[in-house]
Amino acid sequence: MGNLTATAVKATKAAGRYGDGDGLYLVVGESGSRSWMVRVQKDGRRRDIGLGSAKKVSLAIARDRAAIVRSQIELGIDPIAERRKSAGIPSFREAAALVYAEQRKAWKNKKHNAQWISSLEAYAFPAIGDRAISQIDGPAVRDILAAIWLTKHETATRVRQRINTIIDWAVAKGYRDAPLSMAIINKSLPKMPKGPKNHFSAMPYSDVPAFMRQLRKKNSIGALALRAVILTAARSGEVRLATWREIDFEAATWTIPAERMKAGREHIVPLSPAALELFQAAKGHRIAGSDFVFQGTKKGKPLSDMTLTKILRDQGLPFTVHGFRSSFRDWVGEETSFAGDVAEMALAHAIKDKTEAAYRRGSMLDKRRILMDNWAEFCLSTQNMLRIVK
Repeated sequence: MGNLTATAVKATKAAGRYGDGDGLYLVVGESGSRSWMVRVQKDGRRRDIGLGSAKKVSLAIARDRAAIVRSQIELGIDPIAERRKSAGIPSFREAAALVYAEQRKAWKNKKHNAQWISSLEAYAFPAIGDRAISQIDGPAVRDILAAIWLTKHETATRVRQRINTIIDWAVAKGYRDAPLSMAIINKSLPKMPKGPKNHFSAMPYSDVPAFMRQLRKKNSIGALALRAVILTAARSGEVRLATWREIDFEAATWTIPAERMKAGREHIVPLSPAALELFQAAKGHRIAGSDFVFQGTKKGKPLSDMTLTKILRDQGLPFTVHGFRSSFRDWVGEETSFAGDVAEMALAHAIKDKTEAAYRRGSMLDKRRILMDNWAEFCLSTQNMLRIVK
């Protein structure tokens, strides 16, 4: 027999923890709530496992449940996991896998696809992966985010969004009664120190001609691809995944299909004479059986993004490949009188204003061709600065 009696359990009102023996406790809260809890220890790890409300679970049943939990622990069985399985409620890890399987087909960005689960594996699963999705609470999520909020802020914001997506999915599926209070979690996180906005680090456009002269001395496929990024003002992924069927040497155009564009619309890039010369040079690297203009080292795979980044790193330059789009845009704004919408269309930026987007239906191909020809002339100029006004 234990230390408690059924009469004593009913009569106990004061807040506290009352032991029955063998780790079984009656827990009385400040509000008067009463529940059963068993404390177990295995391999130096101590756990407190709830056994139910004292209003519904008698002392005798609590003792039986405590004995079962102790037996499961000795056998290496997780009582919480077993209880969750019997109730049909997935763990956070299992819920994440289900959400990932449902949503990944709609994601176009392969990098995002791969990072979605890996970020959770690195930062969320160690803390809450094995918890029932119904038991994930605000404090646990807040602690996960706080650990990387200041040091890996961008990653932390993505982890926050992915956790919230999984929780909302669980609510919709009926595994939870309510979503997380993200507003409260957000307020509890440390404030980011004020500083300059962390945009992609861009090479000053005045330095681009000198850098292009260095690149032209290299005949590697990576150097050709980086020159293509600069001359077309395209995104790295758009260039690296370019195929020969997209290049029209007669029309001097490169047509990027909608499925490879961030905005989801086909984009025609007018190719300057310098860009055409570059694509002609790329033919010398063409590999039989591959349609990629910039073929990677692995058969059937395009050039990796790191190959382009390495060219900058090897020269000790702190800039990013994507930053050359900003270099182009700065040059247009400061060194020419081309209209801003011509530059924005050259960059294939989505038009956020729906009314403006409805009216701006043309591709401005002729105007963009003049713009890109001028940009190429600037990039290949022997002077660091060349003012071109159109």
